[in-house]
Amino acid sequence: MESREATIRHIRGLSFVGKAGSNHWTTIDSSHNGNVPAANSPMELVLIALGACTGSDVVSILEKKRVQLSMFEMKVTGERAKKFPKVYTKIHIEYGFAGDNIKEKDVAHAIELSMTKYCSVSTMIKNSVEMTYSFSIMDVDSGERKTMRAC
Repeated sequence: MESREATIRHIRGLSFVGKAGSNHWTTIDSSHNGNVPAANSPMELVLIALGACTGSDVVSILEKKRVQLSMFEMKVTGERAKKFPKVYTKIHIEYGFAGDNIKEKDVAHAIELSMTKYCSVSTMIKNSVEMTYSFSIMDVDSGERKTMRAC
């Protein structure tokens, strides 16, 4: 079993910095009690971590399929419970791809593999959160959306 460790240091107010094995500090803040946040909140970082996890899987899988992307972006949206603890109850990931000759089946396969096999973050939360995703593929030459598919 692989072990990881993170160090989180209080700065002031509700501001913290944290680092883990990569040794890169990340600033974390909160809007509790009227605080004006200076950084992403812990719950925002959950969405960012999920997007980065599945995104890196998808890029890696598509590279192995020799798919050339000119743009790849994700929008991760979370709905939170109204009462404490305000956990995410629903998360939707919208994947957006642009390039020439991107095949829908390659994209669908890469996302499916990420969400069911490789992405540790989605695996960790999928039993407690309703997760959905969709994707679109934009043709670079025409600028038109070729595919929009919800999963």
